[in-house]
Parts: sequence; C-alpha cells; structure tokens
Amino acid sequence: MAKTPAAPAPKDASTDAPGGGKGRATPTRAEREAARKRPLVPDTKEAKARARAELAAKREKARIGMANGDPRYLPARDQGPQRKFVRDWVDAGWHLGEAVMPAMVLVILATFIPLPAVQYYAFVGLWIFILFVIGDMVITSITVKRAARRTFGEDKLEKGLGWYAAMRTVQMRFLRLPKPQVKRGQKPA
Repeated sequence: MAKTPAAPAPKDASTDAPGGGKGRATPTRAEREAARKRPLVPDTKEAKARARAELAAKREKARIGMANGDPRYLPARDQGPQRKFVRDWVDAGWHLGEAVMPAMVLVILATFIPLPAVQYYAFVGLWIFILFVIGDMVITSITVKRAARRTFGEDKLEKGLGWYAAMRTVQMRFLRLPKPQVKRGQKPA
C-alpha cells in the first residue's frame, strides 16, 4: 500500500520563532491582572453618547407629553382636575395679558423716535395698559375661583387657583405649557 503524502501543516507565528517558542516573553502575573481589569461602568465614548441619546429621547418624550397635557408628564403645579379646569377656562377666553409683550416691543420701537413727546406718551400708554392687564388678571382670578367652586364644591377647592389662572393669562397663547386643549369661546363644563 502506498502512503499518500500528508498535507503540509499551516505555518503560524508560534512555529516561526527559534526553538519553537511563542516569540514573546511570558507576561508576569501583575501584567495579566492589569489586562483583565475592566471598569465596573464602561467609560467609553460610545457608552456616553448612547446614554446622552437615551436621555435626550426621554426628555423629548416628556416635553411632548407635557405639551399635550398628559398627566404623567405634568409638573406638580399643573396636575389635577381643578388645574385642568382652570387651564381650559383661561384658554377659552381672550385676555389683555397676551398682548403685553407685543406692547412692550412697540414701546421699545417708539423710544427710537427722536421726539420726546412720542417717547413719553408711549411709556404712559404702556403703564395704563399694564393697569388694565392687572385688572383683567384680578377679574379672571375671581371668576375662575367662582366657577371652580360651582364645579368642584366649596370645601374641595384647591389653594392658588386664582393665581394660577392670572399667571396663565399673561402668557401668549402659543407659548403656554401645557398647550391649550380648548378653542377660544369653548368654556369647560
């Protein structure tokens, strides 16, 4: 019987070294332990970037939830059926406070006119307008509390509803958070 020649063994780095060794020194115990050590929390750039992206996604989800009035994402100041009632009540009406910022911009522009009389009357007009806004805030506060008493009862009325309503009236409608859930003129039941 004829023997077939065996296939040549593949050469690898361990057989190239003289004397059949591995070609490098055996690592010491300290070197092996150092190589095995890993931080408990990976401190890599991609881990930080992933964590940052997850946090951004959570914040965006919370922002959208808050803007839509989802109770899970509302801060404590905006939670509860009475606060929702007040938001809807304020958002259903027109209020002078919504025009405070545009009025201030107009007054600033009027101060660039080099006539002292125009500048003076612009400031006086702004202060008179602010007095009307304060009056509107007081009236809104009183009417909202009265409506909340009728809806929820005298003994169950939360504190601070009037102030909450008044502060919401001075925000421009498109900047309010949570965003308005009712159209103008659509009073809550």
